[in-house]
This record gives sequence, structure tokens and C-alpha cells, in this order.
Amino acid sequence: MASIRHEIAIDASPEHIWDVLRDVGAVHERLLPGRVTGTRLQGDERFLTFPDGHVVRELIVAIDDDARRLAYSVIEGARPPAEHHHASFEVQPDGDGTGRLIWTTDILPHTLAGVVRIRVERGALEMKQAIEATAHD
Repeated sequence: MASIRHEIAIDASPEHIWDVLRDVGAVHERLLPGRVTGTRLQGDERFLTFPDGHVVRELIVAIDDDARRLAYSVIEGARPPAEHHHASFEVQPDGDGTGRLIWTTDILPHTLAGVVRIRVERGALEMKQAIEATAHD
């Protein structure tokens, strides 16, 4: 299984970063506005709608407020299709009141690692911009 780990410093408090990430029903408004156009929750499942109408179904595995960790798995709609996709976000303090986002993704088949790494890196930059834009409101 390929494992992709990406860290990014965010100019926002760890508490603010976590508040945005743990708001699993507001991805389209707070975390990836523009990239995701709609978010719907149904029990432990989250449905993300993209601008082209494509929907990804995820299972929210865990929201751990003490560890500031969110784990999820894509169970339908992955592009490209994956046999297995599990990921987690962790938020850690990074000094001077800022935070660090750590995004770890485990994916099968291994051949998807390159594509997923690029998406994680780009997605993390978009998340950083969205989080920082509301950090000092």
C-alpha cells in the first residue's frame, strides 16, 4: 500500500485550523470553497459534490477533538478509481500561535501514488488559503 504524508504550515491557530477541519458538513464553505460545491451528511457518510456534478462518498471514520485528528475513507466515486483509500488530517501547534496540517493518505493500487500525491499537495495549498482567509475574523 502506498502511503503519502504531506505537511503544511498554516498561519492560523491550531484551534482555528481544527475548527475548520472538524466541520465535516461545511467542506464547500470553509475548507475547499470552489473546489467542492456541496457537502451532505447522512449518518457517518459524507457526500462531496464537485463543480462538474461528480459526487464522492466518504465514510467519516473518526473525529478526535483531543488529538485534533480526522480520519475518513473514500468508499465510492474516487477518480481515478481506487481499491482502497483511507486518509487522516492532524493539526499540531507550529510555534508563535500557528499550526501545522498533516495529511496522510493510504492508497491502493500503488500506481496511484503519484497522482494522489499531486492532488494532496494542491489540495493542502487550497486548504491553507481558505483557512488563513478566515483565521483573523
